[in-house]
Amino acid sequence: MKHFEANFDGLVGPTHNYAGLSFGNVASLSNAALVSNPKAAAKQGLQKAKALADMGMVQGMLAPQERPDLYTLRRIGFSGSDANVLKQAAKEAPMLLNACCSASSMWTANAATVSPSADTRDGKLHFTPANLVDKLHRSIEPLTTGRILTATFSDPHYFHHHSHLPEHNSFGDEGAANHTRLCNEYGHAGVELFVYGQEATNPNAPKPQKYPARQTLEASMAVARLHQLEEENCVFIQQNPDVIDQGVFHNDVIAVGNQNVLFYHEQAFLNTQHKIDEIKRKLDTELYFIEVPTAKVAINDAVKSYLFNTQIITLPSGEMAIIAPTDCQENPAVFAYLNELLTLNTPIKQVLYFDVKQSMQNGGGPACLRLRVAMNEMEVAAVNQHTLMNDALFARLNLWVDKHYRDRLTTQDLADPQLIIESRTALDELTQIMKLGSVYQFQR
Repeated sequence: MKHFEANFDGLVGPTHNYAGLSFGNVASLSNAALVSNPKAAAKQGLQKAKALADMGMVQGMLAPQERPDLYTLRRIGFSGSDANVLKQAAKEAPMLLNACCSASSMWTANAATVSPSADTRDGKLHFTPANLVDKLHRSIEPLTTGRILTATFSDPHYFHHHSHLPEHNSFGDEGAANHTRLCNEYGHAGVELFVYGQEATNPNAPKPQKYPARQTLEASMAVARLHQLEEENCVFIQQNPDVIDQGVFHNDVIAVGNQNVLFYHEQAFLNTQHKIDEIKRKLDTELYFIEVPTAKVAINDAVKSYLFNTQIITLPSGEMAIIAPTDCQENPAVFAYLNELLTLNTPIKQVLYFDVKQSMQNGGGPACLRLRVAMNEMEVAAVNQHTLMNDALFARLNLWVDKHYRDRLTTQDLADPQLIIESRTALDELTQIMKLGSVYQFQR
């Protein structure tokens, strides 16, 4: 049976804007209040997804959240008509309105943690939506995320969906942005790396001092239990608190893995050598640990360029390629390192650059935009086929974006009642294009 690693990219929503909501994310904060272009953002994401599909990758799309989220605004006391709710919120609590308009679900690396059937005791693909409790604008996503995932991976014979973890900081869970998987072949049992920022229930354990550690060890262990993983399939690694305080808010800003390759900065983890030894004990295959030294790429350059928020994919030829943002080309130290990497004796033989600047300015690169799902051919066949990228879906989604999206959006525009109508009209049509059913609250 054939096996693949599918990428499911987040479709950028109609309210894509720069509100600077993510404390700890340097790009998000530094670009706050810029004018965004939702139409360009959506098309940049679609171009990347289509390019990977054209390379022979299994590529899907995940629908965005309903925004503005009027249900949350009503839960916190704003009332009246939809227009009145927006008007009140804009006047009395503009940051809460911004949070309820965020298009952050575009970064589907935070949508869920996924464990493939090759690793789980029941032989099913497991999904746990991330609770994202550290940020208000993301904490309102999990219920709808769960519905979208269930509508995309709907066959219970192959797919096992869990509820998100308890909504408490002890179980802060950021999904696949702090999770990667190493293996020989995608269909073989592998080792799942759970990277956490702190132990919530151990006050004496190391943790960052400036920025929050969004992922807890307790959350990572809970997901491993839910996904029916054995101890020999798991390695729990603490992220270096010092790099979190330098703007590395998720592990996928400082490390990325694919099959038998782990690509990481030398400052990424605590107890690095000890954890590498554990991975080697648990995964009996040839492994490549590519450690990037600070002397060649400083943390600041890694964060600004998102060198590690790249995708490493295995092409149908068997060679690996890095999918990088064009920002990596524009950073001299990073560009020089990537050119050097191609001369080293590793499986990575190509670097392909993509313009995702609308996403980058809000703090998310190519790896943020995708959820990885290792699957066999029967599981791929069981996926909602209307969510898989091909020429027809690409054309239809581009026409849909042209029809419904604005090409200019400021945070002041979020109070426009017309934006509600535009967004709901767009999403209602999208659920018909992708055959998702009634995943949105306004449809239920």
